[in-house]
Amino acid sequence: MIKQLRIKDYILIDELIANFHSGLNVITGETGAGKSILINAIDLVFAPRVPKEVIKTGTDKAVIEIVLENTKHDLSKLFEENGIDNFGSEIVITKEITANSVRSRVNGSLVNQDFIKQLKNIFIDIHSQHQTYTILQPKYHIALLDNYARTSYGDKLISYRKKFQEYTNLQNKLQALKSASDMTESQIEFLKFRINEIETANITSADEDKQLADELEVLENAEKLKELTGTSYWAINGDDGSVIEALTRIKQNISKAVSYDNSLEEVEQSFADAVENLKDCSGRLRDYSQNMSCDTERLNQIQERQFLLDKLKHKYGGTLENVMKSYDEFSKELNGIEFSAQNIEETEKEIAETRCELEIMAQQISENRKNYAKVLSSLVCEKLEKLELPKARFEISVKEKELCPDGIDEVEFLISTNVSEDLKPLAKVASGGEISRVMLAVKSIFAESDDINTVIFDEIDTGISGKASQSVADEIVQLSEYHQIILITHQAIIASKADKHFYIKKSQNNETKVDVYVLTGENRVKALAELAGGEINEQSVEFAKSLILN
Repeated sequence: MIKQLRIKDYILIDELIANFHSGLNVITGETGAGKSILINAIDLVFAPRVPKEVIKTGTDKAVIEIVLENTKHDLSKLFEENGIDNFGSEIVITKEITANSVRSRVNGSLVNQDFIKQLKNIFIDIHSQHQTYTILQPKYHIALLDNYARTSYGDKLISYRKKFQEYTNLQNKLQALKSASDMTESQIEFLKFRINEIETANITSADEDKQLADELEVLENAEKLKELTGTSYWAINGDDGSVIEALTRIKQNISKAVSYDNSLEEVEQSFADAVENLKDCSGRLRDYSQNMSCDTERLNQIQERQFLLDKLKHKYGGTLENVMKSYDEFSKELNGIEFSAQNIEETEKEIAETRCELEIMAQQISENRKNYAKVLSSLVCEKLEKLELPKARFEISVKEKELCPDGIDEVEFLISTNVSEDLKPLAKVASGGEISRVMLAVKSIFAESDDINTVIFDEIDTGISGKASQSVADEIVQLSEYHQIILITHQAIIASKADKHFYIKKSQNNETKVDVYVLTGENRVKALAELAGGEINEQSVEFAKSLILN
């Protein structure tokens, strides 16, 4: 349940803390006072998109925080998997809205919208004007029925949808195969030509062109390399005044010095190693110089090879790596074409088999839907009778249609509120008050069958009065015995049943502000009297007191 709501710099609210009761929480106030502001704030915490306009004028950010008390669900694994601290029974959800960003946190850790959505589905069901629109639209009725019966055939529906996705993928594959098989002979020949052109080049690696460029540079500078290495060899190891002769004399001097001071032995050894290394370098320079020559035949081969590779690079992506990728793609495409006839036949067979499986699964789900449609229809009728619609007939129609992601059923809610009228679509028959009661009936039934902690109603009493108000109040009280209820109402009868009564007041002095008060005692009596009679007088006050005592 929602234990506490904290708001700061949100629309017209500077700062607010509202502590909710576990039972029935009622919100009232004057018309235009902003009664929906608390419910909208709660809804906003879980919303995927948040308008920047909710930030109070003159401030940098709005902050909305909800403290949930969890006594039903074990969320330790979910929190652990998402790196969120577990505070036991308390969960703190924070939404921070600035001009440039919207951040959601759970117990102080940043979370994504999917995680927030999971928490909402577990804890809170908000009935808004949008949901009233939803219940009127036939396209949403199948989801409402499936949600009610999820413990019965929910797993079957999940399996069916996975199988239907396989079916869709196979159909897409078949279309692609047929498109490939429709290629003209000339297109296929052109594809083969491109494959052969790359294949004939026999590219050794993705950097062959770089290796050839390095080899070409050596061949083009062969004479210079021969001269430089030969000169270097003779400088090191020549007959007159060579580096080796000079180093040999130095080595002899160091050896004599060692005979006087053996601490120079390490220097002597290092110097001897250096001389040997130099002799080795000298030999390698000599061999390199002697073997270096300008191989014009190889030079021509490299230039011809470079011309071929450059041509391929120009045609197929600018690099040899892209040329090789193109070859793989062309080969794959050609293989697909060559085996398309066989693949088409196999895929068509697989599609037929999958469709057969789907039809069996869809038929089983349909039978379940029809059974639960009768059950839910009967329960809604019972609720509507209690809600002062004793002559109302409510039926969930389940008709067969073409195979689709939801099965083979077309589901629609039908109602007749008068004995003389036939069942018709809910959207075409029900008045505002009747829709409110149908919505309350459905919500009550769903709430009794799920583990949702908190049910929120935004003006569920629209279009009702008199005995209907009393029946709605009784239904809400009954619902609040098992769930936390938060609702906005214009009805004194409903408000009088509250375990906690919030009053919204708007003031306009130098600036417009909205304040929230918890009503008790005489203040609550006055608020109920004003709701009931439009003004506070002796009769309305006595009526308000009677409602509280009733």
